[in-house]
Amino acid sequence: MLYGFPYDPKLWCAFFVHDLGYVGKPNMDGVEGEQHVVFGAELLGLFFGAEWEDFCLYHSRFWCKKESHKPSKLCFADKLAICLEPWWFYLPRARLSGEILEYKRNARVREGRYYTMNLANDYGDRAWFESVQNYLYRWVFEHYDGKEDTWTPRHQSKD
Repeated sequence: MLYGFPYDPKLWCAFFVHDLGYVGKPNMDGVEGEQHVVFGAELLGLFFGAEWEDFCLYHSRFWCKKESHKPSKLCFADKLAICLEPWWFYLPRARLSGEILEYKRNARVREGRYYTMNLANDYGDRAWFESVQNYLYRWVFEHYDGKEDTWTPRHQSKD
């Protein structure tokens, strides 16, 4: 059974490895960062088969757009996890990794529905994070039933 939540060890492996592909990448939002899904997906595929590889591979909205594929259930869980995370747990890690600087810098140069979540960009990190949570919550509940994702641009990076 693919989604034997909460006790299936394969599911916990997916939770752990799905973003490991970011390690060593020069960015999170650029061309290289978009490729982060491949590493974890290949690991899961190697150990658990193609169904689990796809489960991990399609946890990225941008990868789904690129491949013209529907998001996996891991995509929705991944986005909701951010919505449930308290600011005092997320922000120190985001500052330490530098990801918040990249996200906020990219928000200044992009336009469109996807980036409206960053309107709080100039009001501090906590307000920015709350706007991200609000956006992702709305995205999940707009799309979890399979509705076409018109919010996510086809290419995340400007390259």
